Amino acid sequence: MSLLWVILGFVLLVVGGEFLVRSSVALSFKFNISKMVIGLTVVSFATSAPELLVSLQAALSGSPAIAINNVVGSNIANIGLVLGITALVGSIAVDKSFYKLNWPVMMVFSIALYYFLKNDNMLSAIEGGILFIGLIVFLVILIKGAKEEAIPDIEEVDEALSVVSNFKIGIWLLIGAIALYFGSEWLVFGAKEIATAVGASEAVIGVSLIAIGTSVPELAASVIAAAKKEKAISLGNLIGSNIFNVASVLGLTAMVKPIPVTEPQILASDIFWMLGFSAVLIPLIFLPKRLQISRFKGFFLVFAYGVFMFLVFTKGKF
Repeated sequence: MSLLWVILGFVLLVVGGEFLVRSSVALSFKFNISKMVIGLTVVSFATSAPELLVSLQAALSGSPAIAINNVVGSNIANIGLVLGITALVGSIAVDKSFYKLNWPVMMVFSIALYYFLKNDNMLSAIEGGILFIGLIVFLVILIKGAKEEAIPDIEEVDEALSVVSNFKIGIWLLIGAIALYFGSEWLVFGAKEIATAVGASEAVIGVSLIAIGTSVPELAASVIAAAKKEKAISLGNLIGSNIFNVASVLGLTAMVKPIPVTEPQILASDIFWMLGFSAVLIPLIFLPKRLQISRFKGFFLVFAYGVFMFLVFTKGKF
């Protein structure tokens, strides 16, 4: 029965996330916001909604380990699983903005998260606020830079959504909100039941089962795009997702309810894997072939992710 709650939760999160993205983009068009700004901000916020709801629900229901490891695990899965499998389908070209802006910002947010948690075994409301303000500053720099470079309209924003009626937008918002609410509640409930049944800690379930689940939509979209020989999910988008996970998901959750570190494994192991997967991207995109993630590099990332998951379930420490 617990597994059924988890599966239903995943399905509702995917459905809710999709409707929220659609309604958010359609609403943005109503306010005459440019397609580029919608792609860089609205879509990013909307696609982080499932993680936000899961972490918020976990923190409020007394499972802070799930709240933190949902984000830590999702960030690891985005690089090891999503990026790795997408590269196995087809090589990914990397643009210069990756190492000039996106990667350094991701590392700063990741290290800041480690420092805040290590400092007092707690992510306080003030620290959450600092992370969220940092995100706003990053977005301002991103939008300003994008305008200066006159980047063409972002492909992921569907132009057809500009003519959707207000009634339909309202229905989409309602469906998205309801699906995300119940999806997050059922997923956290089911995951806690499974953790109890198999004798695993909530940290382990958060960094594996829940983290992979909240990364499945991105994985599916990336692999389908790569298989169609279209421009697959860009490295910048994945890195942006990791930044949003730390700054908006944990930042906003901590502002609502401070998140204590209840499982030592988070600071002793999991967060170092997150930092490691993030850091390894720099040598990976420069060696041996510059600005490209080949199939071999994709295999390396997936293999490393497999090692991480093996150690998580065998209670290995790194």
